[in-house]
Amino acid sequence: MGLVKNLWRKLTHTKALDQSSGRLETVFFESIYRIAYVTGMSTSDHGILYLIYSNMVKLMIVLLVCGEVWFGFTRTSSLDEVAASINATVIQFITIYRYKNMMAHKDFYKKLASSMESPYFDISTEERKKLVDFWYQTNERYLKLLLALGNCTLAAWFIFPLLDDVEYNLIVGIRLPFYYMTPERYPLAYTIVVISFFYISHFVMVTDLKMQTHLMHLLCQFTVLADCFENLLRDCRPGFEDVAENNLVYNKSFADKYTKRLGELVQQHKLILSHTMNMRDTLSGPMLGQLAASGTLICFIGYQATTTLDDIAKCLMSCLFLGYNLFDFYIICRWCEEITNQSAKVGEAIYCSGWECGLSKLPGVRSTILFVIARANRPLVLTAGGMYDLSLTSYTTLVKTSYSALTVLLRFRHD
Repeated sequence: MGLVKNLWRKLTHTKALDQSSGRLETVFFESIYRIAYVTGMSTSDHGILYLIYSNMVKLMIVLLVCGEVWFGFTRTSSLDEVAASINATVIQFITIYRYKNMMAHKDFYKKLASSMESPYFDISTEERKKLVDFWYQTNERYLKLLLALGNCTLAAWFIFPLLDDVEYNLIVGIRLPFYYMTPERYPLAYTIVVISFFYISHFVMVTDLKMQTHLMHLLCQFTVLADCFENLLRDCRPGFEDVAENNLVYNKSFADKYTKRLGELVQQHKLILSHTMNMRDTLSGPMLGQLAASGTLICFIGYQATTTLDDIAKCLMSCLFLGYNLFDFYIICRWCEEITNQSAKVGEAIYCSGWECGLSKLPGVRSTILFVIARANRPLVLTAGGMYDLSLTSYTTLVKTSYSALTVLLRFRHD
């Protein structure tokens, strides 16, 4: 196992890790940097060989999408074929849109990835180090779950054409620029489509994983900041243990230390809020597209799964693909809602920071605390197009709406 791990690390050494702003960025983003590198999606590696490899991957993706669209417009004649075509292309189009959006704002995302290196981000206590470890481990766990589900779906997708009764069937509906339905050409066509589909599928997964990692990264910063505010008095107390708590306000050295610490935490709060709001504005359009795409896919994949019960391989593929889409949109909504909750907890944390022992008498402390509480009481909500909140409530509404559309499709097919 150690040999495999060492080989993986050697094969996936990317300049993104060399250009990392520090240990904390590496901790959270190492896995996604390595996966992006091996799938040809790294934006930090500019060597000649890697650029050739990366551009070949992107060319394969573009040609595959064009072939699928060409097939969808010229060869689909039944509702089942239309559903299969939509299932294969919708997720690809929305991922390309999200990828282009991230590339247009790559400087911001690089800044966001390095935001834990802020001088005001304090993990000097064991409790805060455990919070960072918790969110890092949670990120890794969900990353592995998403990759496992995506690759299981991919495996089923590759196998089902070989098990069905259709001769010379490919894994997706696609038009190729040559006639492949011969014993000699079919293996070549199947191999080309499998390789291209493998890369576009991992392109989708890498884009989803980047989104999750950035959300987890922000979540970690909010929880650490809340802990800093809640333990503000305790963190300033070392060196003043012999002073009674109610008399700390009269100690000039302590007062200077306390106000300086409070000011640093307020600066960190402003920084996190700025990054979160910029991320909200950046993702608003792509998330609206993701919302529409997820609803469409849940409906049509569900339709395909229920109409292929007699074909075990295809039904399994559809069920796994449905599971991936449900899980992917679930984690986006879950972490966006958690950001809303954690941003509100900052206000609760500073309220419980021990200001009632007289520290609010210090110049500027009372107004600062009130300002932080007031800002935290305004929900920091990530939205899709400014119209739909990204929350678990929105997720359940989407699933219910997609199920209703699915029942209409099934009734239409029956009629």
